[in-house]
Amino acid sequence: MNRLAGTTSPYLLQHADNPVDWWPWGPEAFEEAERRDVPVLLSVGYSACHWCHVMAHESFEDDDTAAYLNEHFVSVKVDREERPDVDAVYMEAVQAATGQGGWPMTVFMTPEGKPFYFGTYFPPEPRHGMPSFRQVLEGVHRAWTTRRGEVGEVAAKITADLAERELGVGAEGPPTEETQALALLRLTRDVDPASGWFKGDTKFPPSMVIEFLLRHHQRAGSVAALEMAEGLCDAMARSSLYDQVGGGFHRYVLTPGTGGPLVPHFEKMLYDNALLCRVYAHLWRATGSDRARRIALETADFLVRELRTPEGGFASALDADSDDGTGRHVEGAYYVWTPEQLTGVLGPEDAALAAAHYGVTEEGTFEEGASVFRLPQDAGVADAERIASIAARLLAAREERERPGRDDKVVAAWNGLAVAALAETGALFDRPDLIERATEAADLLVRVHLDEGARLARTSRDGRAGANAGVLEDYGDVAEGFLALAAVTGEGAWLEFAGFLLDVVLDRFTAGGGALYDTADDAESLIRRPQDPTDNAAPSGWTAAAGALLSYAAHTGSEPHRAAAEGALGVVGALGPRAPRFIGWGLAVAEALLDGPREIAVVGAPGDEAFRELRRTALLATAPGAVLAAGDPGSEEFPLLRDRPLVDGRATAYVCRRFACDAPVTDPAGLRRGL
Repeated sequence: MNRLAGTTSPYLLQHADNPVDWWPWGPEAFEEAERRDVPVLLSVGYSACHWCHVMAHESFEDDDTAAYLNEHFVSVKVDREERPDVDAVYMEAVQAATGQGGWPMTVFMTPEGKPFYFGTYFPPEPRHGMPSFRQVLEGVHRAWTTRRGEVGEVAAKITADLAERELGVGAEGPPTEETQALALLRLTRDVDPASGWFKGDTKFPPSMVIEFLLRHHQRAGSVAALEMAEGLCDAMARSSLYDQVGGGFHRYVLTPGTGGPLVPHFEKMLYDNALLCRVYAHLWRATGSDRARRIALETADFLVRELRTPEGGFASALDADSDDGTGRHVEGAYYVWTPEQLTGVLGPEDAALAAAHYGVTEEGTFEEGASVFRLPQDAGVADAERIASIAARLLAAREERERPGRDDKVVAAWNGLAVAALAETGALFDRPDLIERATEAADLLVRVHLDEGARLARTSRDGRAGANAGVLEDYGDVAEGFLALAAVTGEGAWLEFAGFLLDVVLDRFTAGGGALYDTADDAESLIRRPQDPTDNAAPSGWTAAAGALLSYAAHTGSEPHRAAAEGALGVVGALGPRAPRFIGWGLAVAEALLDGPREIAVVGAPGDEAFRELRRTALLATAPGAVLAAGDPGSEEFPLLRDRPLVDGRATAYVCRRFACDAPVTDPAGLRRGL
């Protein structure tokens, strides 16, 4: 019996009609494996994963394969976005055993959860040196029935090796000026100056690294850091990674073997777009770039238009695949164009301009004569108004196509990132509607995800919290979003909610020596308690928590929160100079630590124009990680506003850092100089 129909995960529900007798992750599945004396097949994926869909169609929808699985295994399906802890523990085992990882992840384990054989995608027949999935199943079954002792030894050794891994967090203390300089030097060696991208055939958006580069430029005055940030942002914005018609970014781009233009993997993830929206807004704040402003706002509008749920949160992802109009589900069908399709929508003259502008060719730059859109690499647009009209018409025509599927579960961490991005983008570009959307998402997180003990649920769907507990990244990213919203709205309740979450971090997630665990001390026990400080597609829980702890300490003067942030950042000193692309958010938080961060208090009457100008100046401040509290003098909303009187009855700004304060100022120019 397939047991996925009662789950809430859209990914699991996609498999609810498979002939495989799937179980969701839980003790019942492992008890069943022990009762039947068979191994467990763990299959981990996510709804926007193209190769997960391929393997599902080829193997899990196949009656013969399903019958073999049902006879010889207990099959468990996991949505990695719902259970990042399960994914992390077994992915670590896969990578240690095979040297690589990815999704779908396929793991065979004992009824005690100890893994003994691994893989990712397996084809239905032998291909490119890979065995077929059926061959793998038969081989595992033979080993289980004829070499049980050997299987047990392998599983025990793998489990013991994982448990014994030690993670050094940098006993030398918090990162230093030298740490940051060496990280920048390493990044300089990794970047391709001709293209602006980092080297390598697969190019993921390096959001956290760009945030570090911007903050390092702002603190240390490094021209090289700013130029690298601008180059990376320009390369992404011009390429097919960016949806040139609808806004928002795809997951990554690949360099084709033919040497042609970069080709995207078309899924769109909430975390990528939230992080990149914020990065481009910060690039505009640093440089005034018109392109950065446009990309930030278009990405924000994409988030609201295509990912916002009826409850006010944001859905996790859009699939890569959709119907191409012939009944086939094809990757990229929603986004690519042929010259004939352009002509049908635009007419011959505008179609010719669109083809030249977006790089559409007769032979096609993608598949079957279709092309991905990208911008010319030379000068700007000759007729911007005409191009804008073309883009609007193409977007309207594209919306008539079958849309890619949407994973509409709300993930707490990624919604925290979206709250921060929309709040700051709305404030910087005077878009109160974006601040409202950020506030509504934050309200959903409080109403649905947060319980009376300040414990977070990892996910929700249709306004109902899921059963899985929040992990460290949920606490760190949601606190980050609440802190950004507090600065933008002047509502101290968001600071208070952030404090509740960060107190749980201190109580439940800390280890010795400044280290942090990814799961709480009362979470489900796995074969290893996951612990990883490195960034992946989004900030690690470790560095996200460090950043939120540091900002909260700046707001409140809390020494325990500051000490925890400094301790957690010890890992940046160890990893930053060697692998800066994998600790970008940690490096960005370290820039805030080295700069203070600065604590800005603006007091005055909210309706006073002078107060609004000072507050606007503070929001535009480029000082790394600066925190802002604004409100009436003597207000209890924020600790930073206490004992901050008006000067000569005028709105006044105070700037402090490292236990010392500048003289209060009453004019924006003076505040700007202090920041």
